[in-house]
Amino acid sequence: MAQQAAADHQQLDSPLQSPQPSRDDMNMISCVTALEAALLPCLPARELQAIDRSPHPSHQIDVERHARDFMEAAKKLQLYFISLQREDQPTEVEMLRKDIAIMEEELKAKKELIKKQERLVQRWRNDLKGQLDKHITELERV
Repeated sequence: MAQQAAADHQQLDSPLQSPQPSRDDMNMISCVTALEAALLPCLPARELQAIDRSPHPSHQIDVERHARDFMEAAKKLQLYFISLQREDQPTEVEMLRKDIAIMEEELKAKKELIKKQERLVQRWRNDLKGQLDKHITELERV
């Protein structure tokens, strides 16, 4: 368990080196630090079992205090991760705004396409009118 805590501590050091951590990062770091502080005094399982069987009440209080500290830190960390999950999920208003923006972009693209098609149709009309006038003048000559 101590090796795993050390490995976790080493993994946590790398994100700490990023420039200008955000408020969320600082909140997570404080939660992880609190969890680490609660874990560090915990002894390996064999020693905890020996203390648990110890007749000295001070040992019992230490184990209970460390367990309580650990549980409080774990709860804070859990609440932080739950809040992150909620932040990742957009609200209904945000989803509607995003849908409206997408629809507005589609509408803009379709309007541009319609304008291009109308210009093309107008050119064809002008070309056809020119050809019709040309044919009419030729027929009048004949």
